[in-house]
Amino acid sequence: MSSKAQKFSVGKTQTFSCSYLSEEMEQLLVIQEQGLDPSLFEQLLSLGFRRSGSTIYRPDCPHCNACLPIRIPVNHFKPSKRQKRTLNNNKDVNWTIVDHHTEQHYALYERYINERHRDGGMYPPSPEQYHNFISSTWLSPMLIELTLDDKLIGVAVTDILPNSFSAIYSFFEPDEHKRSLGSFLILLQCRIAKMMQKEFLYLGYQIDKSRKMAYKRDYNPHQILTSSGWNPPIPSDKDPTLPPL
Repeated sequence: MSSKAQKFSVGKTQTFSCSYLSEEMEQLLVIQEQGLDPSLFEQLLSLGFRRSGSTIYRPDCPHCNACLPIRIPVNHFKPSKRQKRTLNNNKDVNWTIVDHHTEQHYALYERYINERHRDGGMYPPSPEQYHNFISSTWLSPMLIELTLDDKLIGVAVTDILPNSFSAIYSFFEPDEHKRSLGSFLILLQCRIAKMMQKEFLYLGYQIDKSRKMAYKRDYNPHQILTSSGWNPPIPSDKDPTLPPL
């Protein structure tokens, strides 16, 4: 079904405690659609929506607008000195693209949530919670695996859309914190998006007041969705240079 013909309904949740800003109450616009067209989903991404499982949502909080949709125009992205060090420090890490979940993926996810996010909304983890969060009935994500000495140390779950990637979630080996694997996976998604001739990597929401979510502004240039559209405008002069991974 083409995106022009497709219809869907938008609902609104009740208010509930915000997972990122403890003093705020959260409310979401939600779309629950079992057969969404990827092109239409990409249009919704450009309007600030995100995917969790098969549900599409966007914050619509009564007294807060801290969640700012953010994306990277991958053809213009230039890694910082710190990000270049991250790339260099992970030259011994192998990456592979797969299209199916494994028991190893969940075991790593469980360990990651238990050790890094016990105070978050995804704790405690379970196989059902993992599947409902990562999987979708209408879109199969790409899974980027990181391995070191044949051991799985990281996974990025990424939606592939006609003109963009959407980073759903990444999880990695907590004991390898010195490698900055979360940053490495974003850099890797930028690289693969460019290889696949995509224009944007959507990173979800930037929340300046949240320590856990403020890192996304470190990837430059980036664009923030405002009332006047995505700003700043994409630079006119492209610099396609990226260091090798």
